[in-house]
Amino acid sequence: MEKRFYDLCGIGIGPFNLSMAALADKTELTSIFLEKENSFNWHPGMLIKGSDLQVPFLADLVTLADPTSPYTFLNYLHAHNRLYSFFFFQRFDIPRQEYNEYAKWVAGQLSSCRFGAEATNVISRDGVYEITVNGQETIYARHLVLGTGSAPMMPPGFKPSKDIVHSNSFLPNKSHLQKGTSLAVIGSGQSAAEIFYELLKEKDRYGYQLAWITRSSGFSQLESAKLGQEVFSPDYIQYFKSLPYKTRKDAIDKLEQLRNGIDETTLINIYDELYHRSISGKNDEVLIQPLTEVNGFSPNGNGYLLECRQWQEDVLFSYPVDRVIMATGYKPFLPDWFLKMREDIEWEDDHFFRIDDDYRVVFKDGRSNHLFALTNLTLSSGTGATNLGLSVWRNQVILNAIAGKKIFPLKQNTVFQNFSASHFNEALIKQENKK
Repeated sequence: MEKRFYDLCGIGIGPFNLSMAALADKTELTSIFLEKENSFNWHPGMLIKGSDLQVPFLADLVTLADPTSPYTFLNYLHAHNRLYSFFFFQRFDIPRQEYNEYAKWVAGQLSSCRFGAEATNVISRDGVYEITVNGQETIYARHLVLGTGSAPMMPPGFKPSKDIVHSNSFLPNKSHLQKGTSLAVIGSGQSAAEIFYELLKEKDRYGYQLAWITRSSGFSQLESAKLGQEVFSPDYIQYFKSLPYKTRKDAIDKLEQLRNGIDETTLINIYDELYHRSISGKNDEVLIQPLTEVNGFSPNGNGYLLECRQWQEDVLFSYPVDRVIMATGYKPFLPDWFLKMREDIEWEDDHFFRIDDDYRVVFKDGRSNHLFALTNLTLSSGTGATNLGLSVWRNQVILNAIAGKKIFPLKQNTVFQNFSASHFNEALIKQENKK
């Protein structure tokens, strides 16, 4: 049987690799993208009606690289006779459900995307990667693009069950959760806020008690100021990548609010709902508790006792519940075949591998068949690690590196701010030269 060779093979088809596939489709590069699921579906457990994408629609799969692409969101609207409706919608953000439908539409047009195809093993041999698909088929690629996304993260001691679920599976379990008498949402980000609001709106119909508990100091609003948003730019990412390891490591927590704050509209909706409910008296069946860690649980009749600690006061207490939704975030998912390469890779610390300026994972052997990463980038990209708009720019960088030429021009000086002192000095020199 003739061997099938590709210039690149993408492992996993989430928004990042789907963007890569859409951009590569109009180039001379041969590519294939593998996804073990049978179809594209972006966080289906959190596609709550009325929830919006937290970035403008221009941060679709291709527009920031190629506005003339047939795979833009605007062309999706045109193809589905929704362009006038969107025009009168007059919104820059879009429903999350519609983004998912748009992405499905793009995936359905790309012959390079194979669903129901899992990369079960990958071996580097003689300058190419041998990729085993579904344990039986072998394909070959000069380069890999790792886009395996993230996996739900549960706190130590908690395991998913019918009564304790992660936010990523909220919708499939919603009806069971609402049969409980006491529900708790754990977490402080957008997912926690959306789930709490969804359950709060329907509380009276089901009669449950509802709590929102987080260890954060408060419920912080997502940075929405225009200048503040400029950290989600190629200029900032290039600056951040140039910083020493310790500086980048120390900066991650400070930048977290820029990525994980709550949308202003969601916070307003929650407060308004609470206010309307309080007209006839404050409702003691709704608890909102910041500054509080949830460190474990124990059986309590047909339910559980959450073991809580108000860390500012250092006070321990127990809270009775029978349903828990853990909106506790995600961690990068690195497949077994990748972890087998661990000793061949340079690591910045125990969790983050080293990548170069073209998003190549740095191997100790200096191999010519490269593995590019779209996941586990927090230490190298900061705020841009999971941003949809910046993923398009990152894909341009990677495709240029694979092609060995600039098939996508990379724009410079895209924002008004200077992040590096060297830029400030350059500006001073220019001013002096004008005198």
